[in-house]
Amino acid sequence: MSASPVKIAIAGSSGRMGRMLIEAVLNAPDCQLSGALDQPSSPALGSDPAAFLGKSSGLTITADLRQGLAGADVLIDFTRPEGTLAHLAVCAELGVKVVIGTTGFDAQQKAQIGSHAARTGVMMAPNMSVGVNVVLGLLDRAARALSEGFDIEIIEAHHRHKVDAPSGTALAMGEAVAQALGRDLKTCAVYGREGVTGERDPSTIGFATVRGGDIIGDHTVLFAGIGERIEISHKASSRATFAQGSLRAARFLATQAPGLYDMNDVLGLR
Repeated sequence: MSASPVKIAIAGSSGRMGRMLIEAVLNAPDCQLSGALDQPSSPALGSDPAAFLGKSSGLTITADLRQGLAGADVLIDFTRPEGTLAHLAVCAELGVKVVIGTTGFDAQQKAQIGSHAARTGVMMAPNMSVGVNVVLGLLDRAARALSEGFDIEIIEAHHRHKVDAPSGTALAMGEAVAQALGRDLKTCAVYGREGVTGERDPSTIGFATVRGGDIIGDHTVLFAGIGERIEISHKASSRATFAQGSLRAARFLATQAPGLYDMNDVLGLR
């Protein structure tokens, strides 16, 4: 006898990532779309969330959070920090688990997420790509081996619509490198250079941000030494990679106790 499908609600369902998630859920035999949420100002309210695929899901997009979460096992949320926190508060009350792909949280907001995770399962990662999470492990190893004589710079590029910078993934890469080196990213990160900056401080980790066109997400960590450079890169060509990683996270989370998890837990990389 097969297991029951994981019932998944999608936040931001009429956005670019929301539609990719809906398509992934509808195509996954072990998952079921249970609800579709969007903001009150969305022109998509009242329409079928699968209409863009020429399909009928039997659901309608709603701004009523409790209606959209009815019957859901897991909510997948790639929206904005304030919206995600509002969704999470209700999910914690209802016992709905949450996969958070939203980025741009500050320290206080992250603390709120941790508090809600005491009541329901939360899987939070700055990037849902399986490849990116493998790269984070490679960066730890590289940083330890290249701790002396190499300057470290992180370059990221995204589409023109992205609202936060550096990206959550770039910051996660910086954290992985800083932790491996025994540094605090808050004190060693350099986010911009202009004018006469003086020589580069070898203890810093630099960030450069590019925004333009429809770039899905490119990240490179550059270890620059004397006479050689090492570059560890990940380039996403489709949001489908984030959607598939999110479904893996939802499947994992559906069987877990309350707590805060990340992609290392999902992929068994601990």
